[in-house]
Amino acid sequence: MTANFLIGLREGLEASLVVVLLMTYLVKTGRQSLIPRLWAGVALAIAVSLGFGALLTFGPRGLIFEAQEAIGGGLSIVAVALVTWMVFWMARTARSLGGELRSHVDKAADGAAWGLVLVAALAVGREGLETALFIWAAAQSTGASTLPLVGALLGLLAAAGLGYLLHRGVLKVNLGRFFTWTGVGLIIIAGGVLAYGVHDLQEAGIFPGLHSLAFDVSAAVPPSSWYGTLLKGTLNFSPATTWLEATVWLLYVIPVLFLYIRANRSPAAQPVRSPAAAVTAHP
Repeated sequence: MTANFLIGLREGLEASLVVVLLMTYLVKTGRQSLIPRLWAGVALAIAVSLGFGALLTFGPRGLIFEAQEAIGGGLSIVAVALVTWMVFWMARTARSLGGELRSHVDKAADGAAWGLVLVAALAVGREGLETALFIWAAAQSTGASTLPLVGALLGLLAAAGLGYLLHRGVLKVNLGRFFTWTGVGLIIIAGGVLAYGVHDLQEAGIFPGLHSLAFDVSAAVPPSSWYGTLLKGTLNFSPATTWLEATVWLLYVIPVLFLYIRANRSPAAQPVRSPAAAVTAHP
């Protein structure tokens, strides 16, 4: 639940910042009449994301066990690839995000009547589809169905609340530091999702080594215990881990964390400004 709360909070806040930036820019440029189109695009993005989540949840049902494991494992690896790209993209482009969005708004406002709907749908929909896929993969890896969704929903609600407070100027948050540390957390969570995806592919017979264990601490950390559940829900820790799972986890988490921290320390990785400041700086 905790891991999914972090996913929902991080991805939801990114989407909220996009909406806040667009709304602030429309108000600053005297285009308040276009705000309903913005919300129409947001609603479209949410609907598509929910539909994608439903397809992931109910689509594989009815298939044989090996096929379900193969699909689940493959999608888990895709989810890890997307979230890895997302955290690096945010570290690299956060400085110019406001300018890119303003450029898209200007083109949409001067072009087709419903161009802004498409701008909002694409900007928010990208975050929504990534969120749906990664939450689904994380829920699959923990073996739970309700708690991960509750955690993700609470994270999204918290993100929406933070976005509103940022828009109203009530709350001041060091967004650069927030996204840096949540990015570190997501990389560790993604490592667990990746290891679980590999385990699924082992159960499907695609990868070997299903019964070759690197360690088995099930006696000390029973999966049904509260601490076993906590480790599984937050870090996707499996008491019985195969050599391939452990190897993949190490080969992913260590170099990706190193590259991510280095990217955030580089001169190009400037702090993320508040939405209002970003718009005011470029009227």
